[in-house]
Amino acid sequence: MFYRFPAMRGIQANSEYFVCMIPLGILSKIFIEEFSDVLPEFRAQRRLNEQRIPEIRDYIINNRDSYVFSALAASVDGQVTFLPTKDSSNIGELEIDVSATFLINDGQHRKAAILKAIEFDESLKDETIAVVLYRDKGLVRSQQMFTDLNKHAVNTSKSLNTLYDSKDPMAIMTKQVVYQVPFLRKYTDKEKDNLANYAAKLFTLNVFYDVNKRIIKNPVYIEEETKFLVDFWATIVANMKDWNDMDKGDLSKKDLRETYISIRGITLHAFGKLGNYFFSHPEYDFHKILTGLSKIDWSRSNLECWENRAITDKGRINRNEKGIFLTYIQIKRLLNLKIDNDEASREKQLL
Repeated sequence: MFYRFPAMRGIQANSEYFVCMIPLGILSKIFIEEFSDVLPEFRAQRRLNEQRIPEIRDYIINNRDSYVFSALAASVDGQVTFLPTKDSSNIGELEIDVSATFLINDGQHRKAAILKAIEFDESLKDETIAVVLYRDKGLVRSQQMFTDLNKHAVNTSKSLNTLYDSKDPMAIMTKQVVYQVPFLRKYTDKEKDNLANYAAKLFTLNVFYDVNKRIIKNPVYIEEETKFLVDFWATIVANMKDWNDMDKGDLSKKDLRETYISIRGITLHAFGKLGNYFFSHPEYDFHKILTGLSKIDWSRSNLECWENRAITDKGRINRNEKGIFLTYIQIKRLLNLKIDNDEASREKQLL
């Protein structure tokens, strides 16, 4: 008995390989089960990370009409026969003995998630995934294939993922904010997650994505919430003197980065908490209140305001949640906003 799959034949490193279209419904039948208790030196794959599977499974289920997957890569140990068509020696069918052993070299989490998704939607069984099949040449070769397939892989930046994401409401809203606020459009890098000291841009798209998630925790009314975010950030920009001095050429980007905390991530995240406060308290006119930002001294030397908040006792920029909260409370205080009992108690505890 044989499996038969539509396939194309190619050559890599002087060896024959095949690209097959395999129904999702038989993935569980042809690929051997991964055993996590086998020592690493006797496996050709990393241990399956069960925590990754639900996220990928839900991606398939929630995007039933638009999900996409790259090809799996696998080795096959057994009788394999390529049956070309009359018109091409490299297009045809791949015939594989059902007793053959298949081993995934790349894509084990995708495969596991697909099987879980099929439990929710059996119609997935009839859809296919491309599988690049190599002839098995033993454990050492399979381990090397895993290394070769993964060692040069480069993850895309979070900023670029946000830029290209047309499904995530927060990604869509964040792109609108950056596009509609001219200052942010001018100084936000949409590809990188980290900026060099002399970079032409001041912010990253990823930072605004994370900060906006602090403001709108669970987007529901996208149009209204986007309008709020655009309005909030436009008002922030209008009242940040340091930012506007730099934009006019009265302050260099280097001095803005080195002398002030105003463009640092901790300050932006503190603005995120401030935005959530205004979003949750629509009775406050944030346009009027935020004019007070222009009177705040954002310089790093202003230790009376920022030490042990945005700046550590060693003079470094703080990056943790404690620092974000304490910076947020200080900004509220400087804007003459009410600090409730819980906030005051937590501030006292953290300081």
